[in-house]
Amino acid sequence: MFQVCKPRLSGLLCAVALCVSVSSGALAQQRPIRALLVLGGCCHDYPKQQKLLTEGISKRTEVEWTVSFDPDRGTTHLNPWYEKENWADGFDVVIHDECTSDVKDIKVVERILRPHREGLPAVVLHCGMHSYRTEGYPQKTPWFEFTGLASTGHGPQEPIAISFLSEASAITKGMTGWTTEKEELYNNSSGRLLETAEPLALGKQSWAGRDGGQQQAEAVCVWTNRYNGKTRVFATTLGHNNVTVGDDRYLDLVTRGMLWAVGRLDEAGAEKR
Repeated sequence: MFQVCKPRLSGLLCAVALCVSVSSGALAQQRPIRALLVLGGCCHDYPKQQKLLTEGISKRTEVEWTVSFDPDRGTTHLNPWYEKENWADGFDVVIHDECTSDVKDIKVVERILRPHREGLPAVVLHCGMHSYRTEGYPQKTPWFEFTGLASTGHGPQEPIAISFLSEASAITKGMTGWTTEKEELYNNSSGRLLETAEPLALGKQSWAGRDGGQQQAEAVCVWTNRYNGKTRVFATTLGHNNVTVGDDRYLDLVTRGMLWAVGRLDEAGAEKR
């Protein structure tokens, strides 16, 4: 159960605290995860998806949410939350779901990355992978070192067949693949994950080409990264459309990825209590 606290509006920033009610016994075992969800920018139904994510994940684990939703629909606008020097203070994990490819000021990007470089866990969703294209893009950027895999574009919106690759990963243990509704399959422009990353799932997509022939593509679509050799980052390129973001299987995956990132997932894939 959770209760939505009244949001405070300041310019383009909407910060929402979702207060999770738990019993005193549960608090004695484990306090709620303090999570910051940053989202907004181009191309997605973020007003709906912030609700799908926060409510869906909260049904699966105890979370105290802070949501920074930027309603600007472009790719150049920095989410106002990042304007603060100590923007990450007090959080256990940050979920990056912003779509801001043309925010390219390296000083700003370094300010965003600094707490993660120092050990703050992260979850990166969908267009968060395509953000912060600073100098060196597409071959190498600080953001790609953080996410663990370079991606520069995607194919058409068609169903994606997802197959899990790792039987050992606590995140995907016991999960079975599925085929999404219409969704975007992001490419892997580098052709490989960084050495610090581990692939967890592969996505395959097919569609009719303009010449009438069948086109196919496949790419890693779920993985983990150890940023700076230590910080846990869970990443998935899935999550363009609401039907995917609201899918129980997607929410199970993201929740378990977040629990892994903060060190609350045991080897069997269950939450530590």
